[in-house]
Amino acid sequence: MKRSWAALGLVLALSAIMPMVSGAQDTRKKSGGATLGQNYPNPFNPETRFNFSVGDAPTCPEPTKQHRVTIKIYNVLAQLVAIPVLQGGSAGVAGGQPLDNVLLSCGEYVAYWDGKVRNTGREAASGVYLYRLEDNGVTLTQKMVSVK
Repeated sequence: MKRSWAALGLVLALSAIMPMVSGAQDTRKKSGGATLGQNYPNPFNPETRFNFSVGDAPTCPEPTKQHRVTIKIYNVLAQLVAIPVLQGGSAGVAGGQPLDNVLLSCGEYVAYWDGKVRNTGREAASGVYLYRLEDNGVTLTQKMVSVK
């Protein structure tokens, strides 16, 4: 019962701090030189992608600086569901590499999630998920919806 109330409290808190999004608004979040875009499509089934950038791209005031980047996807109970992979590859980092403590140079990138729960191969349930970017201590979070 405590877990249900905690989950409800988390959802309500996130709903209060995350703005409602309409199609005409810029849906990227920015902090400390990193940006995290809204996933597309949203809602999604069965896979999704989202843009992110590090190092104040595209201007890149420090082009040689390496950024330690981690992106993780959580359910509303704050349980780790998946770690998306880098799509395409860039700057010496291979595409398909999980975005977990990856060193990336300044630039814009695309993350891909196949909609599956890590280490199980089964599709994630319908619902609200949060994806979180960490770039050298800066954290950005967005929400997405899976519909089956």
